[in-house]
Amino acid sequence: MRLLKLPLIAAFSVVTGSLILSGCSDPTAAPSPTDEAGSTTLMVSSANFPESEIIGNLYAEALKAKGYSVETKFNIGSREAYIPALADGSIDLIPDYTGNLLLFIDPAADVSSPESILSALPKALEDKGLSMFTPAAAEDKDAVVVTRATAEKWNLKTIEDLAAHNAEVTMAGPPEFKDRPVGLPGLEKNYGFVPSKFEPISDGGGPATVKALVDGKVTAANIFTTSTAIPANDLVVLEDPKNNFPAQQVVPVAAKDKVDEGAQQAIDAISAKLSTEELIKLNEQVSGEAKTEPKQAAITWLTDQGLLGK
Repeated sequence: MRLLKLPLIAAFSVVTGSLILSGCSDPTAAPSPTDEAGSTTLMVSSANFPESEIIGNLYAEALKAKGYSVETKFNIGSREAYIPALADGSIDLIPDYTGNLLLFIDPAADVSSPESILSALPKALEDKGLSMFTPAAAEDKDAVVVTRATAEKWNLKTIEDLAAHNAEVTMAGPPEFKDRPVGLPGLEKNYGFVPSKFEPISDGGGPATVKALVDGKVTAANIFTTSTAIPANDLVVLEDPKNNFPAQQVVPVAAKDKVDEGAQQAIDAISAKLSTEELIKLNEQVSGEAKTEPKQAAITWLTDQGLLGK
């Protein structure tokens, strides 16, 4: 085959034109993984309860679909375990909840409104070497929950009503609920609620906690408001008029400078579509009768939302 010899100027023009064309790709296209990101594995994690694992799977599967190398380490524990893990680089990305996250980092922070929380949280995280992405509209708050029978027996509507029966109350919750500002210390400060006994159960208000409540082994329990066990068991969420439990939007938290722009855009796209209603549906699929695996529930949701495309 003969090779066509171009004059020097013509050859330069061809090469230059090729470079210009290669630099004129669609400016609206999402950034692809950088060479550095492509060679770095992102470790996506979750706390030790089903909802967190579901959201962690949403993040992991969306990143994989964008070409990122991803490993997962789910159910690693509470903030006492995963915030240090983010800081030391053991994990790179995890879902959290705005209000409680801010109070964990700064117990004296103003959590009186969603706006005050979102104003203070980025700086608080930065001081720890961490960063946050766009929070979702989805919110999952702590709650004090009792059975319908207990609510009717004692005519309970608020947490303060329950405080009138302190001597008769055994309260269940995760071990850290005993000492966290929004846990027993906050309930005592705001409502005078001091249960006669605290029963620690390490499942984040999950099946073991619900079973203890329904079976009458405890009188009240700390259960998340998106739990499908609340309507399924006709449980009663006691009102919190003094806002002991602050706003709790789902927020992605990352090790600083470990997650590039393209990955952040993939995660932000999830947050843009994740409402409280959608989160409840995901919880129902995993914790309800279907018992769908969190990974499969995540893949199905991402597909339905059009978020698994390259």
